[in-house]
Amino acid sequence: MSFEFFVSLRYLKAKRKQTFISIITFISIGGVALGVTALIVVLAVMSGFENDLKNKILGLNAHVLVLSWDNQIEHYAQLAGQVEKVPGVTGATPFILTQVLLNTPQKVTGAVLRGLEVNSARRVIILDRIIRTGSWKALEAPVGDQPDAGASMPGIILGQELAKQLGLSLGDPVSVVSPLGEVSPLGRVPKTRPFRLAGTFESGMFEYDSTIAFISLAQAQSFLAMPGRVTGLEVKTRDIYEADRIAIDIKTRLGFPYWTKDWMRMNKNLFSALKLEKLVMFIILALIILVAAFNIVSSLIMVVMEKTKDIAVLKSMGATAGSIMKIFVLEGLIIGVVGTTLGLIGGVGLCEILRKYQFIHLPSDVYYISSLPVLMKGLDIVLIVVAAIGITFVATLYPAWQASRLDPVEALRYE
Repeated sequence: MSFEFFVSLRYLKAKRKQTFISIITFISIGGVALGVTALIVVLAVMSGFENDLKNKILGLNAHVLVLSWDNQIEHYAQLAGQVEKVPGVTGATPFILTQVLLNTPQKVTGAVLRGLEVNSARRVIILDRIIRTGSWKALEAPVGDQPDAGASMPGIILGQELAKQLGLSLGDPVSVVSPLGEVSPLGRVPKTRPFRLAGTFESGMFEYDSTIAFISLAQAQSFLAMPGRVTGLEVKTRDIYEADRIAIDIKTRLGFPYWTKDWMRMNKNLFSALKLEKLVMFIILALIILVAAFNIVSSLIMVVMEKTKDIAVLKSMGATAGSIMKIFVLEGLIIGVVGTTLGLIGGVGLCEILRKYQFIHLPSDVYYISSLPVLMKGLDIVLIVVAAIGITFVATLYPAWQASRLDPVEALRYE
């Protein structure tokens, strides 16, 4: 043990007449610990929100969309085969997307109609995880303008909130009305087709659960008069954070008239806002550690004033200005490291308790989740620890520098 470290430890152990200095030291340690704990918990909760939101968005949406400038794609099976050969792509499925009206004897509401090919869609969207009642297989039914006599109506799967709005139960009929319709001598006439409720899904996002309706791709092609054509392809990538690069590769391989957009680009504003909020919270809560750093400054200044004679004796015995400065820097760092360690233990422990027991409940009618999500990221914890120790280190420099400038002759003149 170096003598600087030994002396700094001795100075932390207050004598009876130095109790006030010791109290300020404990307050400083507590302030650093509280700031680190608050930072870890808040950033973990915000990371949990971001991760949970991302999973819910990607649960019902593909990582990359392949579209055409003329809004329709022919020979989509061949095109999907080309897309799946792009490195990083794990699956592709065709889809049709349009806006419709859903009509029941009680209510009428707008919805987004999505036609999908169930078998290939399972490789891109987590269909089986979001289904709540019924089955995706129930979407398959005879294709035609009107069901044959004795044949069941084609199936449709609605979000749980949308089904509640319409007052529908499994097996209930619902009419789908396309505003585009068909051209007749009297003008454009809306096209209507009856469906039966074959199931409901819950994605966890109110916007999706209250607006989206699924039917089979074949039914969508027949209903919207799009034989052999689709709106585009949904693509799943191996790494969601490589989706933007893979989207560019797909666009380059397919060429004109195809274009792509990835999930990060489609939700750029939302995730940018979350990152900005996380940064602002980090800065605000770091002020707690800064306040504790001022306590460290004040306690070290008082120690320097109390130990003036000791410093003079050490310098008289050969201690350099650098050694004196090192003593008080180490004393402040010990306070910072102990406070950071206690805060780290408290923050990680509290996050584990929140994650395991989930005793903080959120109103489901306001938030899309029922309890606080917690996700601790190693990089966040490292940044918090480095920031806390860095702030306490900077706080020690001025008192340590003042101690190193002390003239032993002036200090011992009147002793």
